[in-house]
Amino acid sequence: MESSSMLDHFAEELRLARATSGMSQSALAEALSYSGALVAKVETSERRPSLDFARRCDTVFGADGRFERIQRRISRETVVPWFRDWAGIEAEATALRWFEPLCVPGLLQTEEYARALLSGGGLFATDEIEQQVATRLDRQAVLTRDRPPLLTAVVDDYVLRRRIGGPDVMREQLQHLVKLGSTLPRVRIHVVPVSAGAYPGLAGHFVIATSPAGEDIVYLEGQRHGQAVDRADFGQEMVEVWESIRGEALSQQQSLDLIAKVAETWS
Repeated sequence: MESSSMLDHFAEELRLARATSGMSQSALAEALSYSGALVAKVETSERRPSLDFARRCDTVFGADGRFERIQRRISRETVVPWFRDWAGIEAEATALRWFEPLCVPGLLQTEEYARALLSGGGLFATDEIEQQVATRLDRQAVLTRDRPPLLTAVVDDYVLRRRIGGPDVMREQLQHLVKLGSTLPRVRIHVVPVSAGAYPGLAGHFVIATSPAGEDIVYLEGQRHGQAVDRADFGQEMVEVWESIRGEALSQQQSLDLIAKVAETWS
């Protein structure tokens, strides 16, 4: 994996903190509840630390959030360039309206589903895949922060039935959706059933983020590019498309019941 300046900085700070505390790598690993091998790789910039790893370092060393701040800067460095602007908008949004006709929204993906999705087609090297998976999982922390955005995700029925990574991966992913929709009060998940036939969502994926100032920003994504559009007229057009799609979807409970039922078929 190509090293970044912030990745090297995290490794250096970790080595220094451990040395100052007089801890061995194995002792630190035990304190963090991570393996010694992982600690060694983080200290040599061979492995990107997760947000959880960084927070545990802050706790062990009494670092007052220093490791978490560095880790978040690593995340910004490792996001693909065309996604960086949107990642910042997403992190600050008070509400997200997300439509996906082909796959589970990134903020709701399990690790194995994300890995299988990124592995398809052989477009990325293993290190690139692992880096993108880690970044995607880190983004999901927005859903469990103190004041999370209101996320309303609408997916096509097709998403539940398209095989990504095999039956076990699909079953775990669908069960994960049910869990999120049942336990996180700020997450709403809806499914557009097959019976809807032709509807505006078939034109493709999009996300509408509402900024703290109340402005709607639309994100559109292609194969290797993405665009955040903040024009008021375009935002209004996409809100109308969203409302049309949302009108075709099942209720929250009906959707979760359907997802749970389809999960049982992946065995």
